[in-house]
Amino acid sequence: MLANFILILLIGFFVGQIARRLKVPALVGMVLVGITLGPQVADIISPDVLASSASLRTIAVTVILMKAGLGLDREKLVQQGTVALRLGFLPAACEAVVIAIAAIWILKFDFATGLLLGCIIGAESPAVIVPGMLRLKSLGWGVTKGIPDAILTGSALSDVLLLLIFSLLLNFLTQGANSSTTLPFGITLSAVQLLPLEIICQIVLGVVLGLVTAQLLVLLLVKQNWTQNAVQDSLVAASLTLLLVVLAEKFPFFSGYLAVMATGFFLIEFDGPLARRLRSGFDSLWIVAEILLFVLLGASIQLQVLEKTLVSGLVILAMGTLIGRAIGWYLSTLGSNWKWRERLFLLPGNSAKATVQAAIGAIPLGQGIDGGETILAVAALSILVTAPLGAWAIPTFAPKLLDKGEVDPTKVAIARRIIILAAVDTSPLANQVLTKTADLARRSDAEVIVLHIIRTNDSQRVEHLREKTQKLLADIHHKFIAIPGSIPEEIIRVAQEYRVTDIVIGKRGHQPWDEVLVGSVSQAVLESSLIPVILVDEDRIAN
Repeated sequence: MLANFILILLIGFFVGQIARRLKVPALVGMVLVGITLGPQVADIISPDVLASSASLRTIAVTVILMKAGLGLDREKLVQQGTVALRLGFLPAACEAVVIAIAAIWILKFDFATGLLLGCIIGAESPAVIVPGMLRLKSLGWGVTKGIPDAILTGSALSDVLLLLIFSLLLNFLTQGANSSTTLPFGITLSAVQLLPLEIICQIVLGVVLGLVTAQLLVLLLVKQNWTQNAVQDSLVAASLTLLLVVLAEKFPFFSGYLAVMATGFFLIEFDGPLARRLRSGFDSLWIVAEILLFVLLGASIQLQVLEKTLVSGLVILAMGTLIGRAIGWYLSTLGSNWKWRERLFLLPGNSAKATVQAAIGAIPLGQGIDGGETILAVAALSILVTAPLGAWAIPTFAPKLLDKGEVDPTKVAIARRIIILAAVDTSPLANQVLTKTADLARRSDAEVIVLHIIRTNDSQRVEHLREKTQKLLADIHHKFIAIPGSIPEEIIRVAQEYRVTDIVIGKRGHQPWDEVLVGSVSQAVLESSLIPVILVDEDRIAN
């Protein structure tokens, strides 16, 4: 198993990066690795790993849902009113019904079996949608109206609804229509009558348990200080949220995935600094979880069952998305302040299938339901078609269909490359400037541009400064530039050329051109730069 995990992580990572360099979503490469290494092609992944793949996928989905919760914005959700709630029920329900009708017509299913297929296909994939929406939030697309937040919340709620209906239909098809449940006080309800109560219970208890878990994390990690660093914070949080999912499987009275998402949401409200640390920790966990999720997802796809249902499956998927979900999207945003192009964004932003289909697609076949093999084939086809398409379409169409707004750094990490410009001379003050720059770069994982403006023909001093830069910035990606010119103008020009995020400059110096830094240079840079300027005071240099 250890050798298999090494292969999965290494090959999955590098093939994913190759896909990204080819302008294709990384998950496409990872899924292809899974198909290639899996039992359908090379059969390299051991049966033990495949047997544990469901648990590993559960861990990965827990990580990404926690990331989703930590990225939600309460104000934007309140602003959207009922749109997020309607997105949680209407698109998935409409798609499931349209797929059921299409399956009766094309596959000759009865309505119950067709609706079972609709529940499997209608579920949305958090593994594709959550990273995509968080990426849009970090870039500012759609954040003014809270569109990514509405999609994130709606995606989680829709999975709760469809999984409950799926369980009801599965029970109906295997045990018949007479199944019932006796509640306290002797009240007996059929499965259909019990469904609304189960949906309400799953959602309410999921949110309440998320609230309790968030309070417990604040108590343990902040008030009682049981941990010493962000890694330990993330370990405790990941373990507790995964426990919620495990408990939900054993006691299906609440939605474990919704509880995980609610935990992240409430953490932002209870303790912003803790939420920020956990956001960084779960970002790191997702790097590994993503590879395991999509490689094992690819390994679970059964290619041999696709041949007979390829054309009919594509027709059913198209009808479900272009008719069913389109009706649901229209009804969900009816009366809202969304523009037509923002509504159109729901097509690429809210259609991807992957994790739920991989988790439950084979259950009807295992339960001996007529048409189970066809259901599995269409579920596999939905993954192969919509997951790569969704991962590509979300970042591609967002700039075309959504407006860009101001990013809230308290809710999501801002996606940007950090570059610091250090303007140095050949005086002792250069040590202080470079030391300060190195400290800032290490804290933010930034790159550094070291700029020296040549005023006299003294190559020996410039070389000495280059060596000093190499020594002080040895563990930081940096570039040394020595050019002639006017000091303030060249500092501004180079800063704009390299799109730096901060400029670090000395406040005083001893060389002839350095003396100018006392007033005119630093003042000129401060007055003309739109980029933040950090002044390093020579008085703080130790003697």
